[in-house]
Amino acid sequence: MLRLRSCVLAHLLSSPATSLHRLLSAAAVSPSSGFSVEHYLVSTCGLTRAQALKASPKLSHLRSPSKPDAVLAFLAGLGIPSSDVAALVARDPLCLCASVERTLSPVVDGLTGLGLSPSQIARLVPLTANTHFRNKSVVSKVGYYLRLFGSLEEFLQAFKHNHNLFSHSLERVVKRNVGLLRECTLGACDIGKLAISMPRMLTANVEQIRAMVAGAERLGVPRGSGMFRQAMRSVAFDSEDKIAAKMEYLKKTFRWSDAEVCIAVSKAPMLLTLGKDLLRRKSEFLVSEVGLEPAYLAHRPIMLSYSLDGRLRPRYCVVKFLRENGLLKGNPGYKTIWDLVEKVFMEKYICPHMEAAPHLAEDYAAACRGEAPTRFRFT
Repeated sequence: MLRLRSCVLAHLLSSPATSLHRLLSAAAVSPSSGFSVEHYLVSTCGLTRAQALKASPKLSHLRSPSKPDAVLAFLAGLGIPSSDVAALVARDPLCLCASVERTLSPVVDGLTGLGLSPSQIARLVPLTANTHFRNKSVVSKVGYYLRLFGSLEEFLQAFKHNHNLFSHSLERVVKRNVGLLRECTLGACDIGKLAISMPRMLTANVEQIRAMVAGAERLGVPRGSGMFRQAMRSVAFDSEDKIAAKMEYLKKTFRWSDAEVCIAVSKAPMLLTLGKDLLRRKSEFLVSEVGLEPAYLAHRPIMLSYSLDGRLRPRYCVVKFLRENGLLKGNPGYKTIWDLVEKVFMEKYICPHMEAAPHLAEDYAAACRGEAPTRFRFT
């Protein structure tokens, strides 16, 4: 570690634009009054005057820049950008008082032991402000989250939506909530995926988790089924009244009976997450334009999850064009056509007709972009 610090300091001294150069300049600003914390925070750490004014009382005991110098050199050695260092110091000014040898270095060594690269650690450290980087428990938390989410990238994405992942107790809160999900027979993979899409769940109140489980069961999705994770996500943090209102809107929009709306939602809980305008447009297209029966849709609600402008409408137009021009063999159902992966759809319904309809691929691509090509016979 001493060798690392020597190398880092030598590198910093070699560039007149570095923070250490500004640090040395700042130290000489007021020799009569000694070390000025507020001036140091602005000129060396890059804080704004307002941030420095707020942070300086926590560092009033400092009489020299020796400890802060060592911390800044250590952070620079990790490759953390100066803007991230400034943000870290603004949120946790006392990090400048931490011992590099006894506190910061062991944390970095622990993160390295988890398999994180220096560049990954440099991305992670600024997120652990508010004392977490100064606490060795951060290593065990990061290790747990890496196992839960599957990768650092997934964890960082989740952290963007829930900054409480470090501040809440791993044992009393996070693991308790994960344990409740395991009781629903969700496997580690399902829990990880649920946590990625809904990281707030990990630090939620235990009663909120129980309400999510109960809400998913009320949709008619049994615990242990492959759809249970999606059902929990669909009702997450919504009250019973709000869920009931969404069900009622689905019922009216698709002209479903009480039984049919229950069938549709139990098969595709994600319907509860779609916006009203989108649901209305899909109903107008599928029921009014295509002519599908409401009951047919209720038993095949997966169709409602497909993109209206990127999948449903363009493929409908292709099939309609082929049928009207006598190019379609057989009478494939629309669900069959919409269920096909893009490659297979192209192979079956576009490529075989390139000679008879040379603009078909071009028109289909335009339709998928939301354009209405003139060579398609739109109604």
